[in-house]
Amino acid sequence: MKKCFSLVAAGLLLVMGLSAQTRKIEFVKYTLPNGLKVILHRDNTAPVVAVTASYHVGSKNEDSLRTGFAHFFEHLLFEGSENIKRGEFDKYVTNAGGASNANTSQDRTFYYELLPSNQLQLGLWLESERMMHAKIEEIGVNTQREVVKEEKRQRIDNQPYGTVIEEVMKRAFKVHPYRWMPIGSMQHLNEAKLEEFLSFYKTFYVPNNCVLSIAGDINIDSTQQLIESYFGPIAKGTKPIPRPSVSEPPLNGEVRDVIEDNIQLPAVIQAYRAPKQGSDEYYAFNILSTLLSGGESARMQKKLVNEKQLALEAEAFPFFLEDEGLFITFALANVGNPPQVVETAMDSVVNELKATLVPEREFQKVKNQVETSFITGNSTMAGIAESLSDYEVFFGDANLINTEMDKYNKVTREDLQRVAAKYFNKNNRVVLYYVPKGTKQ
Repeated sequence: MKKCFSLVAAGLLLVMGLSAQTRKIEFVKYTLPNGLKVILHRDNTAPVVAVTASYHVGSKNEDSLRTGFAHFFEHLLFEGSENIKRGEFDKYVTNAGGASNANTSQDRTFYYELLPSNQLQLGLWLESERMMHAKIEEIGVNTQREVVKEEKRQRIDNQPYGTVIEEVMKRAFKVHPYRWMPIGSMQHLNEAKLEEFLSFYKTFYVPNNCVLSIAGDINIDSTQQLIESYFGPIAKGTKPIPRPSVSEPPLNGEVRDVIEDNIQLPAVIQAYRAPKQGSDEYYAFNILSTLLSGGESARMQKKLVNEKQLALEAEAFPFFLEDEGLFITFALANVGNPPQVVETAMDSVVNELKATLVPEREFQKVKNQVETSFITGNSTMAGIAESLSDYEVFFGDANLINTEMDKYNKVTREDLQRVAAKYFNKNNRVVLYYVPKGTKQ
């Protein structure tokens, strides 16, 4: 969900500098009797605060006949509550000089308010209303159905190459719920009854399925008292929270397909099955990603775009989730270069990683880039609050914000070669050619 916000609020995102993140992030963590996990980080260097709520529900928790619910609720829960009129949720935030937004993944749904610190109580009230008093009514459901349909048209259906991840996922996964995207099925949303939406809300939007993470110019003691006042009275959820337990079997053979799209230039996508986030190999993959596409001097850009001029764009990125993972390489073909030629060049780049150790100088440069990226990601109050929340939701260890770089630093050049040799194989990947409509042979 994208929301407009004031210039003042936008500035809140950029207040903290990198130097603040080179030291340990101190925080307080505790759990209310109703199961709500709370994480508080105090930084009084600027009068701003990020109030965030992360619910451990994403598209993987949905019924296969009711996909899209998690993402739909991201929209629906801005509709209002018993104490907030329809359409006024955002007004409270913008009138206070702040910004609010949300996002949904396969694994969790995340809400936040960025506010002047004297408006902390407003953020807590809004999030408690979302959890306790949200209005799940036909008028809101019908309104947001149309909003989601329009989002799908703009971001996926009418966007060149917009279906890439969707087409990859449904071929890479046949058993696990990752086979469908968070946007879900419009048919499923249309067919759902109001009581189904109410049931979803009562199952997942409960304190024992949420992490409330707050970072910024706060007083810890008074903030704890406010949290107790707003969230303490909310009853613990009583319904079982569905968690998929299936494991996706190996691909056991390359999966290939050709997709016609409303595009001018072909593209080649290679998606290798990979481990879940947080594993030792996950950190090696993140370093490999930077090595392959972390700037102008990265290997894919240098070899496919600059030297061979086979592609206008070439990149690699990890797509790691709570249960499974993918490592995706993508190249947009230059004019006159068929996908087959581009694919051969992409293969040569990843095969070199299997055959030869990364030179020490290049390795150190890439690790420095990873560290800079890590620091930058935690250089705002919003970034710190989200990182603390994600680490707690997925790993039960918010302190990874202070220790995760140690995991990256333990990765060796030999680890990169071993991981590349283990996973960058044809029988472990999905390959898609995206071609202009009418050219599929």
